[in-house]
Amino acid sequence: MLLILSVSLGSVYIRPSEVLSILINRTSEDSAFYHIIYNYRMPKAFTAVFAGSALGFAGLQMQTLFRNPLAGPFVLGISSGASLGVALLVLSGIGITGILASWGMAIASITGSSLVLILVLTVSFNIRDSMSLLLIGLMVGAFTSAVVSVLQYFSSADNIQSFLFWTFGSTGNLSWQEMKVFIPVVVLGIVIGISQAKPLNALLMGENYAQSMGLTVKKVRVALVISTSLLAGVVTAFCGPVAFLGLAVPHVARIIFKSANHMILIPATLLLGSILLLTCDIIAQLPGIDLILPINAVTSLFGAPIVIWLIVKRKNISRNFG
Repeated sequence: MLLILSVSLGSVYIRPSEVLSILINRTSEDSAFYHIIYNYRMPKAFTAVFAGSALGFAGLQMQTLFRNPLAGPFVLGISSGASLGVALLVLSGIGITGILASWGMAIASITGSSLVLILVLTVSFNIRDSMSLLLIGLMVGAFTSAVVSVLQYFSSADNIQSFLFWTFGSTGNLSWQEMKVFIPVVVLGIVIGISQAKPLNALLMGENYAQSMGLTVKKVRVALVISTSLLAGVVTAFCGPVAFLGLAVPHVARIIFKSANHMILIPATLLLGSILLLTCDIIAQLPGIDLILPINAVTSLFGAPIVIWLIVKRKNISRNFG
């Protein structure tokens, strides 16, 4: 229903019945409606579904891996690392277009997110305090922001403008050609993460317990790093740095389903992530108006109050993490 509503609403309203007719029959008496639905709104809606699922699942994996209820791609600097990778590509003015540009953005973003995640993971072995780890994530974000600022200073006005619009966040920038890159990478990251469902449950009890159960913790860490980097990196590359979603969705899933079992939480976060981002995307479109709000602003309106609530209730929530 939300998917049809998302396709229906926008600067040009198309009745849901008309949308269903066009999707089923793949034709319409109004060629403009057909063009709007297939070439703009359907890719936009599918991007929201896959990006929301990816960020929610990435957040769930990070919270379990670090055993930290406040972990998330944005908070721990993973999205900042991905942003730095994109900034190096965009602000350098490398003139690549088409499918090569899509792959270039994805590779740059995934590389940046991977490096930051590996750094934070390495530091976490020596620092067990949750707040210290979060502060390190914030400092990594501050460092990458400083590097981006230096790059902007030496870049052309056109490149700066392109990067600035990218930082606002949007689900409407992808064509079907770019979806051929975006969707397979998201699916790969999700599949890798799902394969670690049982190890994730064991990690909730601590690494010593997991090892006593015969789990090879290092292999699990590598798999989770790859999965999270793919998910957070590719979403950041194509949609911009979407804030708070990865942090908020896993907690919403725990509250609704009252469970810490990843066999339940994984499908729950995938579903809730897509629903939440699709809802935010509908709000961002400002139905009936030509203006579109930055998706980052809308997700922050939802996510920021949840983060505040998590900090206030941190002692109770931490019980789900051993």
